[in-house]
Amino acid sequence: MDNMNHAQIIAQVINAQPQQVTAAIGLLDDGDTVPFISRYRKEVTGGLDDTQLRLLDEKLNYLRELDDRRITVMDVIKEQGKLTDELKNAIMSADTKTRLEDLYLPFKKKRQTKAQIARKNGLEPLLEELIENPKADINELAQKFISDEVKTTDDALDGARQIALEDIAEDADLIQQLRDWLWDNALITATLVKGKENEAAKFKDYFDFAEKINKIPSHRMLAILRGRNEGFLSVKIDVNLEDGQQHPAIGRIINRLNWDVDNSAWLLRTIQLAWIAKLHVRLSLQLTNQAREGADTEAIKVFTRNMKDILLAAPAGGKATLGLDPGFRTGVKVVVVDKTGKLIDTAVIYPHAPQKQWDKSKHVLAALCMKHNIELISIGNGTASRETDQLAAELLSDYKDIKAQKIMVSEAGASIYSASESAAKEFPDLDVTFRGSVSIARRLQDPLAELVKIEPKAIGVGQYQHDVNQVQLNKALGDTVEDCVNSVGVDVNMASPALLKYVAGISESVAQEIINYRDENGRFDNRKQLLKVKRLGDKMFTQCAGFLRIRNGKQPLDASAVHPEAYPLVEQIVQSLDCKIQDVIGKSDKLSGINPRDFANEQFGLETVKDVIAELKKPGRDPRGEFKTATFDDAIHKISDLKEGMKLEGVVTNVTAFGAFVDIGVHQDGLVHISQLADVYVKDPSDVVKTGQILNVTVMEVDVARKRIALSAKTGAKPDSKRKTDDKRPQAKKSYSKKSYSKPRSNNSQPNNPFGSLADAFKKAKKK
Repeated sequence: MDNMNHAQIIAQVINAQPQQVTAAIGLLDDGDTVPFISRYRKEVTGGLDDTQLRLLDEKLNYLRELDDRRITVMDVIKEQGKLTDELKNAIMSADTKTRLEDLYLPFKKKRQTKAQIARKNGLEPLLEELIENPKADINELAQKFISDEVKTTDDALDGARQIALEDIAEDADLIQQLRDWLWDNALITATLVKGKENEAAKFKDYFDFAEKINKIPSHRMLAILRGRNEGFLSVKIDVNLEDGQQHPAIGRIINRLNWDVDNSAWLLRTIQLAWIAKLHVRLSLQLTNQAREGADTEAIKVFTRNMKDILLAAPAGGKATLGLDPGFRTGVKVVVVDKTGKLIDTAVIYPHAPQKQWDKSKHVLAALCMKHNIELISIGNGTASRETDQLAAELLSDYKDIKAQKIMVSEAGASIYSASESAAKEFPDLDVTFRGSVSIARRLQDPLAELVKIEPKAIGVGQYQHDVNQVQLNKALGDTVEDCVNSVGVDVNMASPALLKYVAGISESVAQEIINYRDENGRFDNRKQLLKVKRLGDKMFTQCAGFLRIRNGKQPLDASAVHPEAYPLVEQIVQSLDCKIQDVIGKSDKLSGINPRDFANEQFGLETVKDVIAELKKPGRDPRGEFKTATFDDAIHKISDLKEGMKLEGVVTNVTAFGAFVDIGVHQDGLVHISQLADVYVKDPSDVVKTGQILNVTVMEVDVARKRIALSAKTGAKPDSKRKTDDKRPQAKKSYSKKSYSKPRSNNSQPNNPFGSLADAFKKAKKK
């Protein structure tokens, strides 16, 4: 297929016009990056955003892989001399990889099968006679086919059956029909493997579980698969059957083959065996893969959404910061970083057991705060965090001259960063334990700049992150980080290599070359200097220049998101106002009277003019929100301090499909179930909360033994004293009535298609 056909299909998926998709495909094929296209090529694509472009790119790759496989399949079948016009049309119309492989299966080279041996022994005519003469004596029919290779009538009948089983198993249209029907109607059931009761306790919700395969939420599907993989759960996919009821699939196969099974027990048994031994096993595997792929997609969406919220959390800004990495026996590791993030001092204090040097520790912290004019105290939220937070509270209470704000921050991934190559390169002579404190301090100043140094998966804001497709997860997270970095922009004179490598168009090696140039020649004075960096050519410059900022440089526009290619446009605007560029930048009053249409032309479209004017009004504006912090209750330090009915303030640490986890300062996040997130019905938790958000919650239940806390974000929420303490995750559905599982599906996503509506889009596009 060509790009035009692909555009028709993809347009249906991303809710755009085919011409928009065609234009975007052209830009992507030309080597343009998604952030660049989204920000600086709006006229070309009709305003497709980065989310649409990411999805477009994903679908395009799938369709092109499908096309490549389509050509390979046709070439192989053509070599065998079996490519009919009908088969060719079916192959060209295949809208999923699964459908294509179904069509290819009969022609795939395989080791000699029992059916192939039977064919060589001349038993295919016997099968035809058995089908055409269902009332005949099967032994009499078989007797005619006894030979040196076929010794008995039983051998002949078995050979004929093997041919039939293979033919049925390779009927692509039958497979498609049964797969769609099962997807509409089947249940996925899970049961406990006998003898594993104690070991499998964490999977107790799934010891007797059943749910529609096409309705099961991502987190439950992934939990079931984990239980199966660990040997605790037995999983099955099938429709619900009454005792003695013939399986509906067998009736569907009979209708497809049109065999007279009423008069032939042999034919009926052959169909039954085809379902039991061939089709059900294969289809169960395919539907499991389809459900898993759907679950992977949803879980990855949750992960990337949370990651985006964390990366785009509001920075505290360039302030001298005291970073504390709490610990008991090993002490609290203390660092001081200046307003630029540079490490300028270190210390170790032992305020907690067993040393209990409380007052001495306060004196050390006080001296550091006063010496370096500390404005922020960043405290890691791990072990001993609340105790260390109490120490900081007393410090600020006892020393009124210290005008600092103490804030608890997530230390997820700090230990991984400490031992990383990046940290070792930045701090070769610094003890590993202090590197974590530096990360804790800096991620308060600028979360994005610091967290890009850590492998995204290590930040731990997903669900079942080790169970999903790791290639897809890594790509999605990488794309998310890239989009976040480019939406904020990067100060090229301050950025680390870890941050620069996510700028549109810049590779990891070129990021290091930028650092090398900066080390050898000093700071960049203008964007054009980037062209002097090794291996950074014109194409890469076009991609990255608009996202790199040069503050206090020779060209004021270099500190903004205005792309160098639009500088002539700014000159026209400035000339029309009869003033200097310095008089325009940041002056909304001067720019408000400008009509963008007056400057739109073939070179600069209307959207570009609007963007440039908006950027001139607030040059280099940080899209991240205002910095806010939660205040933990000083009387609450551990889970046993919690009481039902308490009203607390917390920070959302993770948003999942079933609710949100909230840090309320007791080392164990509480869960606000989706049903408790708001006073109104909530379909998706991400609609009402996001990671990093400050949330007022009520303690509904506390299970100290199992370390589980149930919270509510509803106004006026009150604990129910009659409720038993239990797992607040969504409970497994135990059974389905025949009526409920036979409802038609609400979507037509194709089995084994990771893109959901792509097959539907394929069909709609073909109609056009």
